[in-house]
Amino acid sequence: MTNDWQDLGPLGALRATALQEVQVGRRTVALSYANGVFGAISSACNHVGGPLGKGRLDGDYVVCPWHYWKFHRCTGEGEPPFEQDRVPRYELREDAGHLWIRAEAATRRHKTPHPPHKLTLPGDRGDGPVRVLGISTTSMTDAQPRYSTSEALLEIALAQARDDGGAETRLVRLGALRFRHCEGFYSKSAQACTWPCSITQMDPEDQMERVYEGIVQWADVVLVATPIRWGAASALYYKMAERLNCVQNALTIHNKVLIRDVVAGFIITGGQDNIQAVAGQQLGFFAELGFVFPPFPYVAHSRGWSAEDMENNEIYVRENAELHEGTRELADRCIELALRLRASSACPAEIARGGRKAHAARSPASAPSRDTAGDRESTP
Repeated sequence: MTNDWQDLGPLGALRATALQEVQVGRRTVALSYANGVFGAISSACNHVGGPLGKGRLDGDYVVCPWHYWKFHRCTGEGEPPFEQDRVPRYELREDAGHLWIRAEAATRRHKTPHPPHKLTLPGDRGDGPVRVLGISTTSMTDAQPRYSTSEALLEIALAQARDDGGAETRLVRLGALRFRHCEGFYSKSAQACTWPCSITQMDPEDQMERVYEGIVQWADVVLVATPIRWGAASALYYKMAERLNCVQNALTIHNKVLIRDVVAGFIITGGQDNIQAVAGQQLGFFAELGFVFPPFPYVAHSRGWSAEDMENNEIYVRENAELHEGTRELADRCIELALRLRASSACPAEIARGGRKAHAARSPASAPSRDTAGDRESTP
C-alpha cells in the first residue's frame, strides 16, 4: 500500500460493529458494515455537523443521531429525493485480512441550498402601536370548556392593553396548539440544539412556531398566565419552557441575542400557595432569555393550601374588582416600559459570556476535527 492508505485494522474485528467512528488523520469517518459490504463516509452531517458515526443504520442509510438526517452509507448521498445533498465518501480495500482506507475523500461534500427559515429573518416591530402577546398555559378540554382564573385575568390585561393602551394584541392558548415535547437534542450536544428549534425545522405541523414567532419577531410585551399546579407552574408552561431552550442556546453557542427590549409580565393564580416560587422560576427563566421587567412584574392570587373549594376561588376572581384593577395596571406598566425601550434600548446585541450560563464551550485542542473544511479540498 502507498502512503495514501491507512490501515483500519483486522477485518473480523471491524465486521463486529455495524456503525462506528474511525479516525483518518484528523478527519472523522463513519465506517459501516452490512450485508457483507463495508462503507465509509464523512462523519460530519451536512445539517449542523452531527456525528454520523454515532448514529444508527436504517437499511443502507446512516441516520444522524442529532436530527435524523440520512445519508447512504457507501455513496454519501442523501435519502430520496435529496440525493444531491451528500457527504464525502472514502475508498476502501481489503488486503491481507485488514481493511484499508484512502486518506483523501473520493468525492466532495455538497450542501444543497435551502431558503432561510422564516424564523431566522429579522423581526420588525416598526413604529406602530405596542404589540402585546398573551400566552395562556392552562389546560382545557375543547369539548367541555371551563372557566380558567389565570386566563380570565390575562384576557382582562389584554383588553386593557388594547382599549386603553392602544396596543395591538394577540392571545396564544398553549392548550389549543399541537406541539411536540422537547426531544433532548441539547443533551446530545449543545451544538445540536439550534435556532430555529430543530423540531420546528423538521416538522411543519409543529405549532410551537407560533410562540417562537410571537416572542422573537413580533411582540414588544409578553404576558404569561399560569395556574398553580402542586406548587409549580402548569405542565404546559414547562413544556413550552423546555422548547424555548433553543432561544437561550442561540446565545450560548453563537452569542446571538434573539430577545431584545421585550418586556415580560406574569399572571399567577391557583387554589394552592407557592406563588413566590412560581414567580421566581418565571422571572429567572425569562431573564435568561433576555426579557426585561417593569416594577412589580407579576400579579397573583391564591386561596392557600387548605382551600379546596375551587368554586369559591372562581367566584373570587370573577368578582374581585381590586384584583382586576391590579391586572390592568400590570398591563399599563408593561406598555409604559415598552415605550421607553423604543426610545432607549436596554439590551446589547451581544453580551460578555464570562460568569454566565452562556460561557463559551471549548473542546480540547487535541480533539479530532469534525469540521468540513478538509472535506472540501478532496476531489474524485
